[in-house]
Amino acid sequence: MTAALLPGPAGGSGEEPGGYAAARLRLLTGEAPSGPRRRAALAGLTDAWLAGLLGEAGEGIALVAVGGYGRGELSPRSDLDLLLLHTGRTPEEVAAAADRIWYPVWDLGIALDHSVRTPDEAGQAAAADLRVQLGLLDARHIAGDPALTADLRSALLAQWRADAPRRLAELRETVEERARRHGELRFLLEPDLKEARGGLRDAGVLRAVAASWLADAPREGLEEARRTLLDIRDALHLTTGRAGDRLALQDQDQVAEALALPDADALLRRAYEAARVIAYAADVTWREVGRVLGSRARRPGPRVPLAGDVVEQEGEAVLARTARPERDPVLPLRAAAAAAQAGLPLARAAVRRLAAAAPPLPVPWPAEAREQFVTLLGAGEAAVGVWEALEAEGLIDALLPDWERVRCRPQRNAVHRWTVDRHLIETAVRARSHVRRVGRPDLLLVAALLHDIGKGWPGDHSVTGETIARDTAARMGFDAADTATLAALVRHHLLLVETATRRDLDDPATVRAVADAVGDAGTLELLHALTEADALATGPAAWSAWRAGLVADLVRRVGAALAGGGTDPVRPAPVRPAPGAGRLAAEARRTGGPVLALRTRTEAPAASCAGPGQEPGAAPAGPEPVGVELLIALPDRPGVLPAAAGVLALHRLTVRAADLRTAGPPGEPPVLLLNWRVAAEYGSLPQAARLRADLVRALEGSLDVSARLAEREAARRVTRRRGAGAPPPRVTVAPAGSSAATVVEVRAQDAPGLLYRIGRALEDAGVTVRSAHVGTLGADAVDAFYVTGPTGAPLPPGEAAALAAGLERALGG
Repeated sequence: MTAALLPGPAGGSGEEPGGYAAARLRLLTGEAPSGPRRRAALAGLTDAWLAGLLGEAGEGIALVAVGGYGRGELSPRSDLDLLLLHTGRTPEEVAAAADRIWYPVWDLGIALDHSVRTPDEAGQAAAADLRVQLGLLDARHIAGDPALTADLRSALLAQWRADAPRRLAELRETVEERARRHGELRFLLEPDLKEARGGLRDAGVLRAVAASWLADAPREGLEEARRTLLDIRDALHLTTGRAGDRLALQDQDQVAEALALPDADALLRRAYEAARVIAYAADVTWREVGRVLGSRARRPGPRVPLAGDVVEQEGEAVLARTARPERDPVLPLRAAAAAAQAGLPLARAAVRRLAAAAPPLPVPWPAEAREQFVTLLGAGEAAVGVWEALEAEGLIDALLPDWERVRCRPQRNAVHRWTVDRHLIETAVRARSHVRRVGRPDLLLVAALLHDIGKGWPGDHSVTGETIARDTAARMGFDAADTATLAALVRHHLLLVETATRRDLDDPATVRAVADAVGDAGTLELLHALTEADALATGPAAWSAWRAGLVADLVRRVGAALAGGGTDPVRPAPVRPAPGAGRLAAEARRTGGPVLALRTRTEAPAASCAGPGQEPGAAPAGPEPVGVELLIALPDRPGVLPAAAGVLALHRLTVRAADLRTAGPPGEPPVLLLNWRVAAEYGSLPQAARLRADLVRALEGSLDVSARLAEREAARRVTRRRGAGAPPPRVTVAPAGSSAATVVEVRAQDAPGLLYRIGRALEDAGVTVRSAHVGTLGADAVDAFYVTGPTGAPLPPGEAAALAAGLERALGG
């Protein structure tokens, strides 16, 4: 190809400016397609011309291409980056050689970045200026003394590798500063193809990092992404007739046509996809650089468990050595949720192994998969990087088949600052701050992720999105009522803000129309939170105090219209009555001590431990299924709830749901029945005998649960940032919740020991817990406690409010 494109006798000599110019013009305007072959052909043509200009220079002088030209790539309007290298030649000889090259280049109007240096001067310039150093790493011999160029390359590469720890730190600072200055390419409507984050400059930086031998970028798709951006820049140069890297709006249709793309949106999406690959590769590479440099200064730390088959190692979430992803379809979501909740990146090696080995989730998803997915969404900012890691290996497409249609889809609206896919993630991030306002944080987070999913299809995206949301919710295993709620949230996610800003709120018909569309108070509560999260994730121009006030006013009016038709917003996951509860209660009444039973969710007993004299069953050797039921029966006495919850936390059991009730026939001492649905945070379930022994010690006061949990939490803080930046706990008193007790609702970030702290705070407040209904929705605990005062009656309003405020302070500390 290159030879065929070089000028023949009829076109003039390649050494003559006119001959080169004519051949260059034929190459760029002919039928040869844009791409690597044409860029290489243009570089080869230019090499031949410049070599002819230098002539027979002899030893001690060489013409060297650096930067992009050094890589053998020339775009139509690229600068020529040239170094005239010399040693042992007189100043007159060097000046004459330079004049023979520079002036013909200038005469043709080609931009030239040139320098004249000895090898020592080149090394000094590289040491003083990082950009010079990076350009020289791509040095390529064009003409003259090849040994001079080879010696320079060897010396510069050796120096780069020797100085890598210091120079890479400097390089990273420049990369971050450039990203702040130019933004992220894949979210810009007029991106700079070279300087923006994820652009061509970052691709060159990855080459420099690889040359240091400290780390290498993920290679899958990276070269194709770089070629894509180069092809777009070539078309930009040819269609505009000028040099430049900014893909301006007025040029995008022409560039798309030159690349045989259907429209400007397709062009931007192609650029965004390429930038996404480069940006992710840069994130992985810089993390590896930090890990390598850090391990030189210290010994690698221990592997800290995060969740089942997931551990932290050297600042990343990785798979445990015993993990068997081929047997565990939920492991990708469990690993992602654990990483995000801990504020850690998910190691690329772990993601690749999960993508290759983990079987697809069954449809509908099992309950654990749904819980882990919601936990991931509820992690806030930390979820973004983990989501991108999953997306890079195709795991998101497997979870959400419609995601591909919104990935990197531009939004040509000055109000929107993100592409559709990133806007959906950002909305979930914003929704996290509202999870304490709603009774179903899981539905809020999933609706936030799906609310604009219809933008991948033609037509009204709200209408299309409703259908997609309904299908997706059913796929995830939500029941019919929750599926209908999610579909309604997606269908009406613009209803509140559009009505509040465009309609007369004093008109009863306006309020009634919204009430009819929303249907119930619970959905209205969710829609209000979704509206604000959506607007805040759109951009600063999409939300204001004025709009917030109008929407709040509309919600107040609609809520009044729906009064009496709503449901209790707190709906913890139900715990089924455990078989054999009556027998256990009778045994607890007879022995006067606690009786425990562990059962799988299929209700086959996994282990049991009764009172003294009864032989406990052994716990299974392997990890238990998620959702094991633990039933505890014991005579009613103060301190039972915090003692039991504390013992479970000490044994690293996560409480998914719980139910506390008082049982017993009239006239006999009451027995407390605590029905728990638990899962091992990691590892296997403990033996029931050990649980019972520690519960007895906790009730007697010989086991200091508070001190043990404090020690564990202190150790966790050293290595983990679980729930960092979570919204503060919220404790409220449910109005008219019960005629026999005061209903206290607690919404907080789930964490080991949370239920113990709640129980302790309630005990310290001197109230009696008559029943409790505990639920976990993703990363959030949604609990209701029915409490009474010393006389067995509900608390007076003032005391109830003081109890809620004190409990909120205790949990916040």
